[in-house]
Formats: sequence, C-alpha cells, structure tokens
Amino acid sequence: MPTDMITLAVGFDQRESVAYHTFCQSVIDQCSRPVRFIPLATSLLRGYTETHSDGSNQFIYSRFLTPYLTGYSGWAIYADGDMVCLADIAQLWELRDETKAVMVVQHDYQTKAAVKYLGNKNENYPRKNWSSLILWNCGHPANRALTPEFIENGTGAYLHRFSWLDDSQIGSLPAAWNWLAIEYEPSDQAKLVHYTLGTPCFSEYADSSMADKWWAAYARARQGIDAPDEHKLG
Repeated sequence: MPTDMITLAVGFDQRESVAYHTFCQSVIDQCSRPVRFIPLATSLLRGYTETHSDGSNQFIYSRFLTPYLTGYSGWAIYADGDMVCLADIAQLWELRDETKAVMVVQHDYQTKAAVKYLGNKNENYPRKNWSSLILWNCGHPANRALTPEFIENGTGAYLHRFSWLDDSQIGSLPAAWNWLAIEYEPSDQAKLVHYTLGTPCFSEYADSSMADKWWAAYARARQGIDAPDEHKLG
C-alpha cells in the first residue's frame, strides 16, 4: 500500500445507500492523495455479529471496528455516511497526533430537534456526535481493546463516550471537520458537513440547511446515468 494512502472507513446503511456513494464522490472530488474506502456494511464484517438493537443506523457500533479492520496498525479516518466533504480530506489526515488514540470534533451543544430521520428519537447525551468523525490512531495500544467481542458486548454510552480511553488520549479537531447541518448555522468555513438530523435524500430534509452542498455531490455521483435530470430523488 502506498505510504501516502489515506484509509477511510465510512458508515453504510442500506436505507440510505445513496448517501454513502455521494459522500465517497465528494471525497474523491477534493482529495489530493489516494484513498482506500472501507464500507462498514454489516454483511461484509466477518468475525463480527451485530448484537445491539438500539441506534438510528446500521453503523452505530461498527465504526469502533476500524482499528481491528486495519490490523491495529497505522491511522484511519472514520466518517458517518451522511456527510459531504467540501475540502481535501488530506488536510484532516495531516492533523494526526501520535500522542492521541483518537481525535474528534468535541461538540458541546443541545439539539434543536427531538426527532430525526425515519422517526428516530434524537436525545441529548454527553459527547453527542463526537464519534461521527474519528481520526483513529489504530496502532495506539489503548485501541487494542476494541476487538469484535468487546464491541459486541459494549453499550452505546460506553463506546460513544470513548470510555476505554483516558481523556488525555482524546485529541481535539477543528469544528469545520464535522459541521452539523441545521444544528449549526451555515458556514463557508465548513470542510465536512454532517447531515446528522437527516440526509437530503430523505424528502423532509431535501431543502434543509446546507442541502445544496449535498445535492451538488449527488449530481456528480450520478454523472453517466441515463436518468431524468431532476434536482431531487425520484
């Protein structure tokens, strides 16, 4: 594998598979380095059985497999599939800090909506959305705790709050790398937009805040498809 290659694990949920492909397109359009994509589809994850019944998407726990999937070696980025990248993700890659086990945008906010896409509850909790974009130091000794069995038996509260780590091992990233659409005001400084309440592929979010960024990436992903050129999915 080229030494400058970026490993990018992306959350995949068949109910919004178009979001995964749109996000990958947005990364390809902007990136200055080769990228290896790992789709976190549960059907592809050998050695891991999803035992949890909670959560609003199918990658809510599989994201913590990223160090295991890399053989606990090197670095990797994890990103939810309901995002678009507006800048070169190599810029995020350059923020790696070998003294940290993970690096995340450390959000501190109260949600504006009690319900999000597909009628899922949207509750406030400590470190909400910290785990939706993770710069993983997969080779860090502390992350060897993240075996498939450990994740299968871990609770959402424990894993999403990075409770297997000491707080000093959790690095901070600029908010621009996980900008929460609707929850935050639109910003020209956003480098990665996260449609945490609902991807614009869902009709109720088709015209939501910063949705135009997602539709632009979606249009690029559709190039070459012989289909009507409507703005919205149909």
